[in-house]
Amino acid sequence: MTEQEPSREELILKAVKVVLTNVVKDTATAPGLKHPLADNTLVGIRDCLSLISQREQELAAEAGRDMNMRPRFIDEPRAQNEVVIPLDKIERSMKKDNPDK
Repeated sequence: MTEQEPSREELILKAVKVVLTNVVKDTATAPGLKHPLADNTLVGIRDCLSLISQREQELAAEAGRDMNMRPRFIDEPRAQNEVVIPLDKIERSMKKDNPDK
């Protein structure tokens, strides 16, 4: 199965999300200090990020893509269709005509 290329709207949403989260990171203050952005601005950023996430989910559902991109803990049970191949079991052929190896 080939991965679909993101649509123009998805690229725009991703770019806006990255910029908004970078603004929040760049203006973060130490605990106890007043944040340089106004409270209304922070609420607006949260609302925008929420709308972006909702639209990303809608677009993924329309395209038939799964939005399960969260990390998985090592002790979580694996999906039934998932196959794990240990790296030490993978064999690579060595080319004899390659002098660098």
